[in-house]
Amino acid sequence: MPRHPRGFDVERAHRHLLRHDRALAGWIRRIGPIPPPDGWRRPFDPVDALARSILFQQLSGKAASTIVGRVELAIGSDRLHTDTLGRVDDATLRACGVSANKTLALRDLMRREAEGGIPSLRRMAFMDEDAIVQALVPIRGIGRWTVEMMLMFRLGRPDVLPVDDLGVRRGAQLVDGLDALPTPKQLAERGRAWGPYRTWASLYLWRIADGAGDDVTAPRTNRSQD
Repeated sequence: MPRHPRGFDVERAHRHLLRHDRALAGWIRRIGPIPPPDGWRRPFDPVDALARSILFQQLSGKAASTIVGRVELAIGSDRLHTDTLGRVDDATLRACGVSANKTLALRDLMRREAEGGIPSLRRMAFMDEDAIVQALVPIRGIGRWTVEMMLMFRLGRPDVLPVDDLGVRRGAQLVDGLDALPTPKQLAERGRAWGPYRTWASLYLWRIADGAGDDVTAPRTNRSQD
């Protein structure tokens, strides 16, 4: 099985979208070039990333960051992993602001890692996207969207389209001038034109949803694991 690098040729992806989708191409030209995610170059530990995703769920970035900081202080490490999270009991996690459900999810993540159920970064390099999704969604608190964010922002896979993401759907609605958000099924069909660079198309759809199509200085909304 071929090895998948972290990241892809964004200039080639850019040219592909300009050639294959006239409607999206107009928005891309208005926005201009965008940088690839920083996460493609940063050190990456899948277990740490999944733990942080669990802690960030259903919270504002500021609130979640505060809780993560408390957890890091409690475990004496900035690395959320089985050996560090195992230093504290559930009551300590709850005192840090971690909900009961998220505590259960973290413990499930730790158990699965200890059993060898979490693929390492090296192993993921030889797995396709669907295989990674199937390996990780059984973890309590981890859904397909969370894994897709990892695939896009940390592993740099080029052809991921998160059809359930409201921002991506909103961007597609604006591109096509639709009266309503496209359904996930409709977006999946629409996205065929963007393959094999649907990740790059999604990054532009987020920017369009953020208002960058009308104002290139519009602030960018942070995404999970971005």
